[in-house]
Amino acid sequence: MRKRAAAPVAAITVRPRSVIAIAMASALGVVAFFWPFLVAPGTFSSTETPPLMFGVLLALVLAVIFAEIADGGIDAKALAMLGVLSAINAALRPLDAGTAGIETVFFLLVLAGRAFGAGFGFALGCTSLFASALLTGGVGPWMPYQMFGCAWIGMLAGLLPPLRGKAEIAMLAAYGAAAGYLFGFLLNLSFWPFSLDPASSIAYQPGLSFLDQWHRYLLFDATTSLGWDTGRAVTNVAAILLAGPAILAAFRRAARRANFQPPPPGQPAASQQALGSVESATTPAPDQSAV
Repeated sequence: MRKRAAAPVAAITVRPRSVIAIAMASALGVVAFFWPFLVAPGTFSSTETPPLMFGVLLALVLAVIFAEIADGGIDAKALAMLGVLSAINAALRPLDAGTAGIETVFFLLVLAGRAFGAGFGFALGCTSLFASALLTGGVGPWMPYQMFGCAWIGMLAGLLPPLRGKAEIAMLAAYGAAAGYLFGFLLNLSFWPFSLDPASSIAYQPGLSFLDQWHRYLLFDATTSLGWDTGRAVTNVAAILLAGPAILAAFRRAARRANFQPPPPGQPAASQQALGSVESATTPAPDQSAV
């Protein structure tokens, strides 16, 4: 009797210490995005200071997380897959040309996070936006916020319930729509405090209560970004419904063939790969006559 093939492991193993690092970084990310509602009025002398300061902190935190994940949690095959998909996503981003909110980055990020795991989705969100920023000349203080937003989208895709078939595609399409709105909602927070005339009724106004500040931001998001975010959400839904089944199948087939195996704690990925090559070369072939 033939044994059923084992389920493929996640492309990037997120160890307990990495989970703690991601959780702490996410807490900092929440503060970085929502500081207009969390920081006491007068803490900063300028409304432009917090986004710049938090942007630098987010970039440093992302570098620490990558170092933590790479410390024994990723092998050469997963690293190669991460590089290929980052390059594909970076090449896809200029195709939308910023027309009516149509963005072609997120659906691939959702599908890859779903197929390869939450750790891979987090890493791909960061590397995709970083590569596309270099490709399109979009490097600026907003880039760490974009990287973090996409990292969350890819990570959460890997944490969705374990459905299969049409139910899975429907779930991913619904998540893609929600992610399109969520990304716009978060990114608007990074520049809202200094993008409008302070006298405007939808501008950030230090000293207001939380409810008044929140009401102003919701009006700002609805009047300036809701249409754009809807275009992004519709693009995600259409791409996942049309291309999702084929891409998911290809990703999972690649994961099975790659058989991602992170090295044990304390052993570098390169040495583990070399050890695997030696073992496969010295292990005798199985008896083909057995059924």
